[in-house]
Amino acid sequence: MDGSKLKIFIDFDGTITAEDVGDAIFRKFGDSVKAEAIINDLHNDKISSRECWDLLCSLISNIDENELNEFIDSIEIDNYFHAFVTFCRANKIDLFILSDGFDYYIKRILEKQNLSHLKYFANTLEIVNGKFIPKYPFYNPEYRTSANPKRNHIIDNSSDDDYTFYIGDGHSDNDAAQYCDYIFAKNGLLKYCELERISYYPFKDFNDVTERIKELLSRKRLKKRHQAQIIRKHAYEAE
Repeated sequence: MDGSKLKIFIDFDGTITAEDVGDAIFRKFGDSVKAEAIINDLHNDKISSRECWDLLCSLISNIDENELNEFIDSIEIDNYFHAFVTFCRANKIDLFILSDGFDYYIKRILEKQNLSHLKYFANTLEIVNGKFIPKYPFYNPEYRTSANPKRNHIIDNSSDDDYTFYIGDGHSDNDAAQYCDYIFAKNGLLKYCELERISYYPFKDFNDVTERIKELLSRKRLKKRHQAQIIRKHAYEAE
């Protein structure tokens, strides 16, 4: 393949982890019926991602941190993610985790998995007197599908010369995926790509991703996705 720098941007909840950790926390420790209704409103575009998190956090009034941490520690990650990280390191491919979830559980899960060296961007969460206090350091009201607009991190951490991959599964990935050359999609993101006629590669786990990237790297040249090039160019020029 050519000399382009490879960059991979990865969703966290439901992509690296076996389930959506943020949603699972609120279903377990909040009012599960209310939590489900709020999450459905987000997926049906009735509320923004930030509104969704604010409403979900308001359901938590007296959290036991030890119980919360035990629950987070029970979360499993994709069986092939460690091997994928090793593969990327060996091939000098940069990885960035882009999450619309919270640093509180991402940091804990990555540390438990001995993956704390991975760079991530997320919303922040503090626990004060048993209550969840969310903060959104990267918030931009123009992007409703994510309180932490992933598209911005892709633009900030790549250039026109790079070849970019996106790996995701859900609602918060919709805007971001459009800016990348090659999309690995499942679940909600897959449906979105089909609806919007965005080319993608379906995957079920990170073994699928690794094998496909190996295949792509064996080629002399990686072809950039034309539509992604156009919108990235506009974004870089606007910076």
